[in-house]
Amino acid sequence: MADSFHPPQHLYYDGRIQAASSGKVIRTINPSTAQPLADVFSASHSDVDAAVTSAQKAFHAWSKSPPIVRSRILLKAAQLLRERNDEIAAVETQDTGKPYSETSTVDVVTGADALEFFANLVGGGGLNGETAQLREDAWVYTKKEALGVCAGIGAWNYPIQIALWKSAPCLAAGNTMVYKPSEFTPLHGQTLAEIYTEAGVPPGVFNVVNGAGDVGAYLTAHPAIAKVSFTGQVSTGKKVAASAAGEMKYITMELGGKSPIIILPDADLNNAVDGAMLANFFSSGQVCTNGTRVFVPRDKLEDFEKKVLERLEYIRPGPLMDMNTNFGPLVSNIHYEKVINYIKHGIDVDKAKLLCGGLGKPAAINGLEGGYWIKPTVFTDCHDSMKIVQEEIFGPVMTILPYSTVDEAVERANTTPLGLAAGVFTLDLNLAHQVISKLEAGITWINTWGESPAEMSVGGWKQSGVGVENGKRGLEAWVRNKSTLVDMSGVVPTVFAKI
Repeated sequence: MADSFHPPQHLYYDGRIQAASSGKVIRTINPSTAQPLADVFSASHSDVDAAVTSAQKAFHAWSKSPPIVRSRILLKAAQLLRERNDEIAAVETQDTGKPYSETSTVDVVTGADALEFFANLVGGGGLNGETAQLREDAWVYTKKEALGVCAGIGAWNYPIQIALWKSAPCLAAGNTMVYKPSEFTPLHGQTLAEIYTEAGVPPGVFNVVNGAGDVGAYLTAHPAIAKVSFTGQVSTGKKVAASAAGEMKYITMELGGKSPIIILPDADLNNAVDGAMLANFFSSGQVCTNGTRVFVPRDKLEDFEKKVLERLEYIRPGPLMDMNTNFGPLVSNIHYEKVINYIKHGIDVDKAKLLCGGLGKPAAINGLEGGYWIKPTVFTDCHDSMKIVQEEIFGPVMTILPYSTVDEAVERANTTPLGLAAGVFTLDLNLAHQVISKLEAGITWINTWGESPAEMSVGGWKQSGVGVENGKRGLEAWVRNKSTLVDMSGVVPTVFAKI
């Protein structure tokens, strides 16, 4: 698909496209060329109010509809997503800068997977409560009830996937949603809303408001919002969580990471290097769970470095719609400058050993030099005190840290305020489980990296987040519990009786 200027993107509520009243337009950019991609109309406060009101009106009927009815509608939406996979993926590629080889096989697919999972879960009794016989003439039952109108704040790195990870359990549980895409990658929002409508989701159940952080702040602080689900950086997440907590709103926060990979001494180095490559350079390193701190046994460091250099030859930047391309640019100029500054700091201040990459753009991007391209970069023989080791870079920058003992590696791996993901590579599965049990992270892998299927509940520890997404526990994050005690004895006991 050639680069093109897309039609303007509008707001969506009451089951149809709506004009924004703010007069503000955000122009999105194709990251591979730095050329304009689309005009997106930003919501005013009154537009957000209208979208929330639409969601409020729709809530009662949607939440009271039988779960199997909601399930059938959402399964239809999943089918439509799969049927339109290629066209949606092509837009995601232009919007995010990720290669089509990735978006066509991962982004829409994994979002549809989540929609199917939660639709099937509620259709199969996933919202059933519990009963308990308290005594012969008394019993207790519980119900799982929808929360109300929820706010979803999307992230720019996996736009359609994250929108579905949030809206699928939200809608399946009987809630309604007002969703704000990232202003950097907003082109999926209107498309997803139209698919939901076509599938039979009633007007007002899923709504979209576009805009920057000010729109998101107004939405999440709105008094009619019962829950906020946010994906993004730690600093912003803390502000959103603080605002929501002050109003006793429910929250799910999926924030950043600085995740460790521990290559244990007996690991197959070929597999370990493949895992480290995946954990650092997939999506050009713009993945929150990336394993950017790679702990390698000191006596294996030279062999590990050699194999990393060999694998780097297989990273292929280039035209994004070429299925042979497997590496794209960074998402925006702002982010490009941020990552470049980290690389400069690693070279000039941290004095880290640069194994490959560094400043400048990849050679094989003929005709795309204006885009936000960056070289896959590896620093080796790093120390824990380095800024590039301590802070989340969110780009294709690997740091290799040698270690002497496994206990040392585990202790150093845990010395971070973040705790999103972690993993180990080893041939000894008993040792793998022992090490994993000691790592302070909510998402862990053994002899693999990065896969987060819809069946797997994922969420961060420490400052990497609150709550989980996906899996059976992911549905619990979108309901509240009501317990009822029924006494059938016909007698109300009292201490206020006549003596």
